[in-house]
Amino acid sequence: MTGLNEMQDIACRHVEGPLLILAGAGSGKTRVITHRVAYLMKHEGINPYHILAITFTNKAAAEMRERVNQIVGQGAERVWVSTFHSLCVRILRRYADRLDYNLNFNIYDSDDQKAVFKAILKDLSIDSKKYPEKMFMAEISKAKEKYISPDEYDRINATDYAKTKVAEVYREYSIRLKKFNAFDFDDLIYKTVELFEHHPDVLEAYQERFRYIMVDEYQDTNHIQFLLVKLLAKKYRNLCVVGDDDQSIYKFRGANITNILNFEQEYPEAKVVKLEQNYRSCATILNAANAVIRHNTGRRDKALWTEQGDGDKITFTESDTEYEEADKVASEIIKLTSGGIPYCDIAILYRTNAQSRVLGEKLVMRNIPYRVYGGTNFYERKEIRDILAYLKVVNNTEDDTYVKRIVNVPKRGIGDTTVNKIEIFAAVNGISLMDAMKKAKEIPGMSSKTAEKVNGFYQLIENYKKMVYEQEPISVLYDRILEDTGYEEQLIAEHTDESMGRLENLDELRNKVVLFEEDNEEATLGEFLEDIALVSDMDNLNADDNVVRLMTLHSAKGLEFPYVFMCGMEERIFPSGMAINSEDEDALEEERRLCYVGITRAMKKLYMSSAHSRMMHGSYNYNEASRFVREIPPMLFSNSGNIDRLNRHYEDYVQKNKEMNNGYSYGKNYGYAGKEYGSNNPYKKKTGTYNSMPQTKPAFGREFVVNMETHIDYQEGDRVRHMKYGTGTVIALVKGGKDYEVTVDFDRCGPRKMFASFAKLKKL
Repeated sequence: MTGLNEMQDIACRHVEGPLLILAGAGSGKTRVITHRVAYLMKHEGINPYHILAITFTNKAAAEMRERVNQIVGQGAERVWVSTFHSLCVRILRRYADRLDYNLNFNIYDSDDQKAVFKAILKDLSIDSKKYPEKMFMAEISKAKEKYISPDEYDRINATDYAKTKVAEVYREYSIRLKKFNAFDFDDLIYKTVELFEHHPDVLEAYQERFRYIMVDEYQDTNHIQFLLVKLLAKKYRNLCVVGDDDQSIYKFRGANITNILNFEQEYPEAKVVKLEQNYRSCATILNAANAVIRHNTGRRDKALWTEQGDGDKITFTESDTEYEEADKVASEIIKLTSGGIPYCDIAILYRTNAQSRVLGEKLVMRNIPYRVYGGTNFYERKEIRDILAYLKVVNNTEDDTYVKRIVNVPKRGIGDTTVNKIEIFAAVNGISLMDAMKKAKEIPGMSSKTAEKVNGFYQLIENYKKMVYEQEPISVLYDRILEDTGYEEQLIAEHTDESMGRLENLDELRNKVVLFEEDNEEATLGEFLEDIALVSDMDNLNADDNVVRLMTLHSAKGLEFPYVFMCGMEERIFPSGMAINSEDEDALEEERRLCYVGITRAMKKLYMSSAHSRMMHGSYNYNEASRFVREIPPMLFSNSGNIDRLNRHYEDYVQKNKEMNNGYSYGKNYGYAGKEYGSNNPYKKKTGTYNSMPQTKPAFGREFVVNMETHIDYQEGDRVRHMKYGTGTVIALVKGGKDYEVTVDFDRCGPRKMFASFAKLKKL
């Protein structure tokens, strides 16, 4: 127990009864967990056979076991250290027959699941283009996380036609999994809970086995995991959970913050220990984090502190564009490394993956080695490679490699067997795959129906080649590819977090196209592809780990770096526009928790930056600097005058908007320095519709324009296209001030109201 601080020591010595350890960022929670296990074994004489420690990753489980081994030595191997899924697999391998499964069941990954769903949709005559497999997979996964059966799902959603389709597929999917003697990943926990509820003797056996239970990262547990732990701990109630409600950032994965916030309601006799001493960051960084997170209402009161000194103040930088922002970041990195700081001590954090493109390009131009952590390089992502492959085929139809990549992407009924026939025909005749496709009807063994599909793909590429010949802008070609192929429509229809992220990346690629056209008035497609190839070529970078790390704020959780850059600190970027407009009060609070996570990754120095204008969806957007910057006291910044000016500018901005918009202000719960501006729902007008931020350039000391006149080229009844929602019909158009309120009935998601200046609708 030597070396533990007072609160860590108290947490380790609590043995009997429920225990909630609220462990702030950098407070040594892993140290507490491992030492508590050691204390139970060595001091209390508890048999390690009766101790269960649950973590979220196999890596964390392995590290925990290793550290316990180092402390206590012999006997530690008998402690059951496991992830939720590994624990449940071991239980089901022994008792799955109680649920009428064989013990040698298979575990399906996402590809296996998709194959089953594909067969089900075909058998049930459900159009997979309108209702993709991934949509069903995501919806059913959410149901299982909430421990909702097919019958219950059907009952809850009896009046929703789309949901009744999901219920039908969910029921059939469950039947087939049982027939195939298989579980998917969600089933591993779902079926274990079902086993415990229907077979109390099995539950009691494991309650006797696991008399002392510890759960790490409890703020990230979902409902089914909560139920599992509750059942196991019900008899002895020796449950210790460790977590930080201020770092609950995985709601999109099903995490339920109320599990940790309501722990004492579930266990009234629980002891609560707060770990607030931080061993990672200097005081300035911790004070900034505390100042931001205290604006949240759905949290436990605590504040990080340290015995380290104040350290360097935070640097906040404003730029005109995201390119200038990235350039300034690169310049500062060069200064740091010139002073002896290794690249690996530096991390660049951002809200969305799409932001990595501009940052990565600037780092390459400055010969700064980097690696995208927790994801692939922007140009290596599947959706980016797919669309670039289309462009490369249009530019050069002789390249069979790219033809093979896209011939059935999205799926158009040209499978591997057909491609093999085309390849053989091309080889025999000494021609390219595209030339072979032109003669599809002559290919031996090719049915007339398949030949038509092949010819359809050939004509598609020919149409694009004609656009290039007629010198259509690359951006127009890009939009046509996304629309004609159905690539974008498919991602919209899937409507999963993954598909929405891919859409954002495609938006960012379009930004690249538009900017290239602006910088090169007579640019050709070949020149654009060459520019991409040069920017994304990372072959000459060092292969070792001494690189700058680029990652999303979500990926950064659990990591730490001496020097951290938080980029894109702007309203509607971070916090996201979706969170700002959401009626879910926790949406904005989760964004603030994400900011708290980002700030507390920094050990020595924190940099924050914003851009006055940023290209999104192929057009420029102007946003105020993030409220999170304003929530940090100015005295914590090295350039505090900038923050004071931001505060004064925002007050002027709010007042001018009130004057020009009949008293309505903008900005939802816009707080800084302990203040709040605007109403609880300032986007909501008397009509009940939501208003977007006006096209306002925050000139920060210069003259700025509010509510520019909006011009549109469509009317009621016209067919239009939206970058996110796809195609639809304009059903209402109302002039209001200098903008139009447009209501569009979208083919995929139904009616949506929006303002024309931000909808960027294209008339079809």
